[in-house]
Amino acid sequence: MWRKLRNRNFQSLKFRRQYGIGNFIVDFYCEELGLIIELDGDVHGYTKKQEKDKMREEFLKNRSFNIIRYANNEVYSNLDNVMEDLYIKCEKLMNKDRE
Repeated sequence: MWRKLRNRNFQSLKFRRQYGIGNFIVDFYCEELGLIIELDGDVHGYTKKQEKDKMREEFLKNRSFNIIRYANNEVYSNLDNVMEDLYIKCEKLMNKDRE
C-alpha cells in the first residue's frame, strides 16, 4: 500500500508513513485531508486491544481527524479494491473541503 501512496502517486496527495500524532503513531497520514489510514491485523480482535483502539480513535476524532481502517488481510489479498475504496473516500473529503 505504501508504494501506491508515496511520492504523491495517489491523487497527488502527500502521505506520511508511521506518523506521530500526540502519543500515537498512525500507519499513514495525509495532512491535506486530515486523513489517517490504519491497517488492522489480527491482534485488533482482542478485547484489550479494542479498548486501546477505541481510546486512540476518540483522541484522534476529537482533534477532527478523518480515520479509515482496513484489515491487513484485505490489503494483502485485494489491494486494488482497497485503493478504489480509498479513492472514493478521498474524493468525498476533497469535495467536502471545497464546500
